[in-house]
Amino acid sequence: MNNKTTNNYLQKFKSLGKNITKVRKIFSQNLLAEKLDISREHLAKVETAKSAAGFDLLINIALILNVKVRI
Repeated sequence: MNNKTTNNYLQKFKSLGKNITKVRKIFSQNLLAEKLDISREHLAKVETAKSAAGFDLLINIALILNVKVRI
């Protein structure tokens, strides 16, 4: 991948993470991570775009938070 493509993906992951953080405010990170069966640290990394979330994890987050997924 070139730098432009990499930066584009990074921006999308940052935006995704911010959206997850906004929507999950009804849950603590600990509670949402527990419901997802992942560590709180992993969820924090997804929210801050330090780790990419796989498709399955994104679908599970959407289901738990009762939000639609747009691709």
